[in-house]
Amino acid sequence: MSLDLTQFHEIFFEESFEALDSMEAALLKLSAGEVDAELINTIFRVAHSIKGGAATFAFTEVAAFTHVLETLLDQLRSGKRQVRPEIVDVLLRSGDAMRAMLLATQHKEAIDSAGVAKLRAELDRIMGEAGTAAAAPSVAAAPAPAAAAKAGAPAATPGWRIQFIPGVDLLRHGNDPLRIIRELSSLGKVRVSVDAARVTSLSTIDPEVCVLGWKIELLGEIDRAAVQNVFEWAETECELSIERMGGEATAAAQSAAMPAPTSTPATEAATAAPHADEPQHPPRAESAARTANADGGSIRVSIEKIDELLNSVGELVITQSVLSQLAAPLEGREAGELRSALAQLERHMRALQESVMRVRMLPISFVFNRFPRLVRDLGQRLGKKIELKVTGDSTELDKTVLEKIGDPLVHLVRNSIDHGIEMPDVRVAAGKTEHGTISLHAYHKGGNVIVEVTDDGGGLRKDKILKKALERGLVTNEVELSEERILNLIFAPGFSTADVVSDVSGRGVGMDVVRRNINELGGHIQIFSTQGQGSTIRIRLPLTLAILDGQLARVGKEVYVVPIVSIVETIQVTRERVNAVAGGGQVFRLRDDYLPIVRLHSLFDIDPDHTDLLDGLLMIVEADGKRVGLFVDELMSQQQVVIKSLETNFKQVMGLAGATMLGDGRVALILDIPGIITRFQSPQERGLQTPRAA
Repeated sequence: MSLDLTQFHEIFFEESFEALDSMEAALLKLSAGEVDAELINTIFRVAHSIKGGAATFAFTEVAAFTHVLETLLDQLRSGKRQVRPEIVDVLLRSGDAMRAMLLATQHKEAIDSAGVAKLRAELDRIMGEAGTAAAAPSVAAAPAPAAAAKAGAPAATPGWRIQFIPGVDLLRHGNDPLRIIRELSSLGKVRVSVDAARVTSLSTIDPEVCVLGWKIELLGEIDRAAVQNVFEWAETECELSIERMGGEATAAAQSAAMPAPTSTPATEAATAAPHADEPQHPPRAESAARTANADGGSIRVSIEKIDELLNSVGELVITQSVLSQLAAPLEGREAGELRSALAQLERHMRALQESVMRVRMLPISFVFNRFPRLVRDLGQRLGKKIELKVTGDSTELDKTVLEKIGDPLVHLVRNSIDHGIEMPDVRVAAGKTEHGTISLHAYHKGGNVIVEVTDDGGGLRKDKILKKALERGLVTNEVELSEERILNLIFAPGFSTADVVSDVSGRGVGMDVVRRNINELGGHIQIFSTQGQGSTIRIRLPLTLAILDGQLARVGKEVYVVPIVSIVETIQVTRERVNAVAGGGQVFRLRDDYLPIVRLHSLFDIDPDHTDLLDGLLMIVEADGKRVGLFVDELMSQQQVVIKSLETNFKQVMGLAGATMLGDGRVALILDIPGIITRFQSPQERGLQTPRAA
């Protein structure tokens, strides 16, 4: 019975992508001049492991390319070739190529063979050049051979004597002894003999158990670590002995004492010299199997299973809340005991809910790790010297939020590089250092995660932004705009102040998408800028999209949930602060600004308790840099609610983010504040400008 290796494919891809991230991080440190033996070893191990896994799963193009890359890396780690910027650039592009090849293989798409061949030619060219010994000590230099024995003794021949006896689970975990032996033959000359002492009759042999053993002599000046690396994925599933050989005579005598090698196609294949392009590495399926079952106290679980668990916990929270509501009016000793038990149940449910939520949390470093490469490449391309500083990368976010925040952050960092940081000569003329600085900072605040992108560049020119906005008709001269509103004009669709359109930026596509993506996550974005000193863009994000901190507000018989993150303040209306505007609308004067009033009962066509503004409350909410007042009958309690999607069972409704079940069994709709503002504005009202404050 053959082992189905396809079950390990996804784990192999996941681990390979993670390994490529660590490889890129190490290469970027080399690029910055931090030449260290462990960095080169890290890069080599990544290529070595991916090559072995690709060979095991018959991803031949990936394995063949990685084999060439591994050869160059081996020259670097052995000290035969010195690390140069040109080599680091090629290695970075090789990492990109490996990622693209793995992605294509994962999705069963065609690999860009022409691009891979071109890059492979570059690797061959570098390896064809005369090597330059590294100034630093060799990373994996072989130890000096033992001195010759006493005068007259044969000259010592360095090498290793290896006894390799596979365990019962070696084959089941996808390891191939013959491939391991072929890998050894790539290190030096090998002499192999088979130990068949454990072979039984054909009728009792288990095809999934390897009953053969091997005695191997590996000749040459080879580092012990290189030999051990060959057995890296099999060493826990075999009996392994590696001893240094004394000399040629000893080796010959030992060889003569061994049983004659069994002449079989298998051993012939094992001792044959490998083809230059043939992948030579023990399989990585064993690692995949361990990861799938248990790996150092952790397991891999699909996100769908976690979502199902979280959904079940949410339903339990709702059920517990319903029971608490039903028990509230009961009286007597039993009722008191029931309420006490339900209170204890609530504490346990909250603890369970928080525990399940933590399972979905990942550090934001998964997003931040892509930016050192982006800053390096784009800075070089634009001729700018830029340093990236990252803090708070251990701050955790829900996996769903983390996946959706990546692209907006990429756009913001690219803008900082292109528009924010000045050219070196301009910075020096302004009294700054040649190197600009871009900072990424993440931290928790008030139940949210704050992510800041800061640069010490030239800052946003408010006069230029306002001029462009006037040219496009976004504002008029009759309107007095605060600094905040001027800066927020860059989020208008198609808005750009770039003098030159390039493939980096300048087409006015992006910032409006950034804000829309942040809003869809239930977040908020702010801009702070000082001309000549730099800019900061601050993003406030919810920890998770599954649970929301909300304020319950009643309109008539309906209860709505308003995200607390969108609420600025709540006020009682006074008549002297209310003004009518053309078209039947109303605005409310709040300090030095006029805010449109949104009557939820009119927007959703329901019967309210109050229509006079003086009898209800006005909730000031904010989104997209705009504030409006939501008119409601009454404010109720604040509570965490489990969000249920409307699109799953109904359809998307502008102004509604979802629904939830309250403790009394009622369904409450969750308001989407950006959608409310958009829905409230008619085409004419979208062009309506706020009057100057009196």
